[in-house]
Amino acid sequence: MPDLVIVRHAIAEERDDARWPDDALRPLTDEGRARFAEAARGLAVLVERPARILASPYARTWETAEILATVAGWPAPEPAPALAAHASAQDAITLARSLTDDGTVVLVGHEPTTTLLTRALVGPDDASHVDWFKKGGAAYVRADGTFAWQHQPKALRATRSP
Repeated sequence: MPDLVIVRHAIAEERDDARWPDDALRPLTDEGRARFAEAARGLAVLVERPARILASPYARTWETAEILATVAGWPAPEPAPALAAHASAQDAITLARSLTDDGTVVLVGHEPTTTLLTRALVGPDDASHVDWFKKGGAAYVRADGTFAWQHQPKALRATRSP
């Protein structure tokens, strides 16, 4: 398993069966896009350019991944159905543990999977330090299962180059 950056999608539109009968099509809000663009700048300071970005194919996660690619100058996202909202946390864990990339991989998904995935990948002592992800939050897990950090979106937006 490579080093992983696990990201929860940014602020999305409220569920509305009339507007989005298929929840997979529900997009980010304008505020979500703007706030996450700031968070992506912070992530670019904290994380060297990753080898890949894998994202749930749901609109809100895909948009989040595209913002990372554009703002941080990272690779274009690749679809990962194992990160979809309807997939199980075990699907995401299996995906993460199967990765063999040289270099960091970014996984963009949904709650509760982002938290459950992070907790499953780190040791039991570190798992207790993993909080539930707010929208646009991120965590870094090293290849050896060491929990490096977790930042909620406010902290990411405040992160600037030295």
